[in-house]
Amino acid sequence: MTRIGPVLLRRVRQHFGTLSAAWNAPAFEFEAIEGIGPKLLAGIQSDRARLNPAQLLAEYRAKNFNFWIPEDEDYPRLLLEIPSPPTILYYRGQVDQNENLGVTPAIAIVGTRNATEYGERWTRKISAALAKHGFTVVSGMATGIDTIAHRSCLQAGGRTLAVLGTGVDVVYPRHNQQLYEQIQERGLVLSEYPVGTPPEAKNFPPRNRIIAGLCRAVLVMEAARRSGALITARYANEFGRDVYALPGSLDRPQSSGCLELSNRGAHMILGEGHLLEMLGEIPHLDVIESQPPPTPDLPPVLARVWDAIATEPTPLDLIVTNTGLTPQEVNSAIIQLELQDLIAQLPGLRYQKS
Repeated sequence: MTRIGPVLLRRVRQHFGTLSAAWNAPAFEFEAIEGIGPKLLAGIQSDRARLNPAQLLAEYRAKNFNFWIPEDEDYPRLLLEIPSPPTILYYRGQVDQNENLGVTPAIAIVGTRNATEYGERWTRKISAALAKHGFTVVSGMATGIDTIAHRSCLQAGGRTLAVLGTGVDVVYPRHNQQLYEQIQERGLVLSEYPVGTPPEAKNFPPRNRIIAGLCRAVLVMEAARRSGALITARYANEFGRDVYALPGSLDRPQSSGCLELSNRGAHMILGEGHLLEMLGEIPHLDVIESQPPPTPDLPPVLARVWDAIATEPTPLDLIVTNTGLTPQEVNSAIIQLELQDLIAQLPGLRYQKS
């Protein structure tokens, strides 16, 4: 089957409005999409001729754990803001709709596998403080800082998410089996890799973009100059997330990456209180209770689109699905509603009532 990566799939979705519309579109329309040449287009045509989407989905669900695709209502909204949201996101554990909508703030804690006593101590303090103040802690379940962040969050009664570089059914490292089970009881285990995928070095850098994409900010507790945690920080910068670094000693290799991040403009972590104060200033973290806007007097098609848009960010695909209109009709209605200042566009092809 022809493989289309997350970036190109997003372009297809944006061009046609929905993947369903793309599946049924004439082949020549794909030629307008950047990245689709004659060879790839021939593969797409071949797949469409021999595959049955409904049958394929049923077979896939029978072989795999729960998963989301970007069209699903429960797909994490913050991931739709990044250039390459996972095409499929597998999960095990407890789903929190507020978290997926970005209402409950998620903060990543990442760092070296070879943590010092100093790094371990501050990771425990910071993770527990975030948990007690209602933040979701996100990490990668690796040995070292990641493991300590997850455990400290759980011990403080918080919720934590682990993003794996393996299938969601593969525990790596093996000694984290108990932690893996505990995370599922009070949070989620996530991965873009199919069931049974083993730990391979090439899987972990792409995994780090998901950690950064899920979160409002990334905290790097300890990291050497070539640490994978710095990859997560780089993605965070690209995605417009804030980066924080724990200052350390020049004598410790585990602090060199954090010091370099601080030199490049990352915020320094100067204690739990200071960090919580800084995180409280991140836009969109605070939930503001407000009355829903009054229903305007609109023509039938505009009214249908207006009703399909919530006061929370609503993705374009969901609007098309809920209205039953064509992507072209929805796009036309959205333009008219925007001109009347009734809705506002947000990153990731999402819309919200003004």
